[in-house]
Amino acid sequence: MRKAALHNLGCKVNAYETEGMQQLLEEAGYEIVPFEEAADVYVVNTCSVTNIADRKSRQMLHRAKKKNPGSVVVAAGCYVQTAKEQAVLDPSIDILVGNNRKHELPKLLEQFFSDRESTKMQEIMPVGKMQEPACIASVGDISKDHVYERMSLNRTAEHTRAFIKVQDGCNQFCSYCIIPYARGRVRSRKLQEVVQEVGQLAANGYREVVLTGIHLSSYGVDLGTDLLTLIQKVHEVEGIGRIRLGSLEPKIVTEDFARQLSQLPKICPHFHLSLQSGCDATLKRMNRRYTCEEYAKSCELLRNYFSHPAITTDVIVGFPGETEEEFEETRRFIKRIGFFEIHIFKYSVRKGTHAANMEHQVPEEVKHTRSEVLFEDLAAMNEKFLDWHAGKEAEILVEERVTFSGAEYFLGHTKEYVKIAVPITRETCHSLENHLVKGIVKSRLKEHVLWMEFVSEEK
Repeated sequence: MRKAALHNLGCKVNAYETEGMQQLLEEAGYEIVPFEEAADVYVVNTCSVTNIADRKSRQMLHRAKKKNPGSVVVAAGCYVQTAKEQAVLDPSIDILVGNNRKHELPKLLEQFFSDRESTKMQEIMPVGKMQEPACIASVGDISKDHVYERMSLNRTAEHTRAFIKVQDGCNQFCSYCIIPYARGRVRSRKLQEVVQEVGQLAANGYREVVLTGIHLSSYGVDLGTDLLTLIQKVHEVEGIGRIRLGSLEPKIVTEDFARQLSQLPKICPHFHLSLQSGCDATLKRMNRRYTCEEYAKSCELLRNYFSHPAITTDVIVGFPGETEEEFEETRRFIKRIGFFEIHIFKYSVRKGTHAANMEHQVPEEVKHTRSEVLFEDLAAMNEKFLDWHAGKEAEILVEERVTFSGAEYFLGHTKEYVKIAVPITRETCHSLENHLVKGIVKSRLKEHVLWMEFVSEEK
């Protein structure tokens, strides 16, 4: 039995696909081992969202080959898709697998091992003869691929929450983003296939599912359906207690969308609406397709239909041409909305994107200063959001047992993704993992973690 190790870089979609490849290898008879152990096959699911991500992908591939020079190193995913010419010349890589081709992994490995045996690929080439790259590549023109790659899971690395990929590709072409070139055009998974996978995961004990994709809001545009319809069908699956959504575009949140979501009890009122900038001029340069007022209207609708929803976002500081005035405009807008969490990114030049060639690139020290300012603003918003829960009833899905300052707790998240701990007492000493537990929130236990007094549990 050959041993295989996998390592994921990047987003939740990548993580899903990494687990999908692991399941395919298990079905093909491979023994899965940790990436730090000796293996016959190393699979790195790469990321290419930034130049730094490219570099990390190469470093991980080189580390794998160094760990076992005789192993087969597989580079899969976005770095392969955007830099095939460079990757095919890398002596550390034996197999290249592009996006939408990851289901071919077992077959490609079988071919590689067969070729190695039959042609003695490891022999020294004769002097004077140019050596061709000794690798197998399955990398297509992703822009012309309109078929959704079928992969599915019946279990995930997490024990209570399962991420489910329902969509791939993006048609937006934001000026800073390489992803449309790495992932291709929008492709949606058939609704019934999603429902079947959710049912299988529910049967295996998962209580919460997270619907995710490269551009989740575009789900169904190629199938004649939409995201809301998918959510409603998943809501019908017995055994699933919670449905969480990945990143959404603000313009998908219409009055009808918010109203119909609010009528689904399993929906988690935790909405990640991508912002990127709170300045219309900056949004225009980014080729984002909404205004700040449209964004604010979406947040208002969610707050009209849900009680104290958690609204989170992404913000890029130091985008080319961002003046001090534009940055301050973004600060004011962020404070106006009042987010629970913000992923703050310093703009990074990404070769191959329109923004990489824009004038007035912002110095790194300015980006650093601006990001620190936003982190300070975020801390105040986060504290206000958490403090609202004191004295109120909350329900968490328990995920793990932890120790804080010598005391033991069960730790989980609310539907709003607030982290809350329950002290382990004689009343709660039995395992509460994967149980829905209610209690009264008392106060802050530590940074970003509240604690509550146990009231009841639902097994």
